[in-house]
Amino acid sequence: MRADNTAVARSGAAGAVAGVGVGGGVGVGGGVASPGAVYDAALRAPGSPLLARQHGQWRALRVDRWLGPASTADESVLSRCHGPALDVGCGPGRLVAALAARGIPVLGIDVAPFAVLLTRRSGASALCRDVFGPLPGAGRWREALLVDGNIGIGGDPGRLLNRIALLLAPDGTVLVELDPPGAPTGPYWTRLAAAGLVSAPLRWAGVGVDGIAGLAAASGFDVAETWRATGRHFARLVRAGDAARSDFLGS
Repeated sequence: MRADNTAVARSGAAGAVAGVGVGGGVGVGGGVASPGAVYDAALRAPGSPLLARQHGQWRALRVDRWLGPASTADESVLSRCHGPALDVGCGPGRLVAALAARGIPVLGIDVAPFAVLLTRRSGASALCRDVFGPLPGAGRWREALLVDGNIGIGGDPGRLLNRIALLLAPDGTVLVELDPPGAPTGPYWTRLAAAGLVSAPLRWAGVGVDGIAGLAAASGFDVAETWRATGRHFARLVRAGDAARSDFLGS
């Protein structure tokens, strides 16, 4: 769940979500929706902005990118996949679809039912599953993708990487998107807003380029390389000590 760099609370864009103010109050119609329901609502009405309240400001999330084809930056991740690959938090499935079109075995998982449906409509395989729950292929995935800020799932990147370590094959790698250098690394509470709905609080986390090495090491990984593509930042993690596949390039 990655926001762009444009704060919308002061520009008035937050007002496009009926009843949502900068204080995060529940909008017209009352009630608090689940984060998954708000996310699904944004996917069903892509013209409606999906906002996330982060560090005191509403910021726009890139629904247009998630619903579109794989971008140049995405291609820099996909080119490092040989399969079988697991896309954690696949959303509407642009990366899963791109890999499947190349004949690479891939599975997407997401907790949002409509996102999973969209992935399947693209002709790719996806399951409505939580990464911390039972999953097929445990211990056999060659790549795990944590793109679009999904390193923040659950608000505990260390716990998430420990879980990914159990899902990967011994020679498996993690391909993760990061926040820019200098961005804070750590958990925070957020809310989502779209189509007149405001979600209950959601625990998430950010991980900057500067913070990934320590998190990786604590979970038994080394940072093999980092790279930047069209303003986005990524890293490839390998099992600690796997020097043959490590080529740390810096950011």
